[in-house]
Amino acid sequence: MVLNQPEEPVRVPVKEADVSEAIAVEGLNNIIGTAPKQTRERYKPININNLDKVAEAHPELKPHLYDIKLAANVFPFKASPYFVDELIDWQAEDVKQDPFYKLVFPTLDMLETHHREKLEAAYATGDPIKLTEVVSAIREDLNPHPAGQKELNAPKNDDLTGVQHKYSETVLVFPAAAQTCHAYCTYCFRWAQFIGDDELRFAQKEAQSLFKYLGEHEEVSDILMTGGDPMIMATRSLAQYLEPLTDPNFLPHIKNIRIGTRSLTFWPQRFTTDRDADGIIELMRRVRHEGGRHVAIMAHLGHDRELSTPKFKKAVKRIQEEAFATIRSQSPIMRGINDDPEVWARKWRQEVAMGIIPYYMFMARDTGAQHYFDVPLHRAQRLYSDALRNCSGLIRTARGPSMSCTPGKVEVTGVEEIMGHKAFVLRFLQCRDEAWIGRPFFAKYDENAVWFDDLEPLPGMELPWDEKGLPRPVFEALN
Repeated sequence: MVLNQPEEPVRVPVKEADVSEAIAVEGLNNIIGTAPKQTRERYKPININNLDKVAEAHPELKPHLYDIKLAANVFPFKASPYFVDELIDWQAEDVKQDPFYKLVFPTLDMLETHHREKLEAAYATGDPIKLTEVVSAIREDLNPHPAGQKELNAPKNDDLTGVQHKYSETVLVFPAAAQTCHAYCTYCFRWAQFIGDDELRFAQKEAQSLFKYLGEHEEVSDILMTGGDPMIMATRSLAQYLEPLTDPNFLPHIKNIRIGTRSLTFWPQRFTTDRDADGIIELMRRVRHEGGRHVAIMAHLGHDRELSTPKFKKAVKRIQEEAFATIRSQSPIMRGINDDPEVWARKWRQEVAMGIIPYYMFMARDTGAQHYFDVPLHRAQRLYSDALRNCSGLIRTARGPSMSCTPGKVEVTGVEEIMGHKAFVLRFLQCRDEAWIGRPFFAKYDENAVWFDDLEPLPGMELPWDEKGLPRPVFEALN
């Protein structure tokens, strides 16, 4: 293991009791169903405070400690022992270029030059107050809540502090106890959830006001639990939201429960050997079988290496065969991590072979270190097409590349010549105005465009959103 394990169990403070019991487990054995005894591994997050110990186990990390620690003042940092020990290629010629190193270890390269210079200058003063001021200013420049999450998506209800309702059929809920993860992606578009600023954070403290809201909105069919990561919650905390849904007569218009999670990559033991792993499997099974709802694990899976470990495969098998939940995979395309059609093709092939449904390829959102990770729209579209070209039709459930932006989910479907102009062909997969869904539209081809607000209309046309990014009305003749 990366870290020394204490002989006595770690005691979780009462105020952290809602965080997954994985954090508090001891190295005991656990019996799952009729399976043989399995060793229970103890989850202990890797953070800045214990990073030096990790570097003792992985000396390849030592030259990069200053870089990581200074960058972590701006970008949240946390990693898991499983991820660091089993997924990072420490034997790579340049470990800093390993996709899985890049995925969790922040670097000063993620900052634009003027931000980096300000950060290094503030750090050099040795004044913690000055450093805090500079970090806050940089974070504010990084667009902590993209796509109108605060202004446009949140219902005007003081009790709904962790709910978003952007599309009519789907409500997002951010349980307060889920606003962390087993590890943080360096490119996370919800990084503002993890920096300890309540003004920037979505966090739903209880379930009853959510249920009341859902009871008043029968157009809603889907609940998407997100964060953070709901799978870091203890089963007893997650049950506050899911247990009522085991009753088919409770909110019967709610048909689908989606749980967005990165735990299959960061801590697959959540579903197999954690102290309350049996409980989470049973809870999902009951929502499916007793409640009659579809349960979908919306797994963030961005690289075929993530699917390769025995722990991952055991977790997938248990979710599918005991919880009877569907697993769908989605990921952004990120420069230096998975911007390779062969990576996506291998990933999608392996997923289908394991019964995982490929779902989305997303573009890097306009927040955080977008400039460091972004892939131009034209390149992402070509990569998507190249990845699909030699794959089974079963893989073509994957949609993308898609921008989850202010007006909706915009897919780049191709590049064509329109009325003598080279143009992007686009369509809405989701939209604030449902009349636009599925309708193709066009924008000037721009090899540097990485986001919807980089696009310009073709001559004599207009884009389907206004200057604020909100959808324009659909022409009546097109309805």
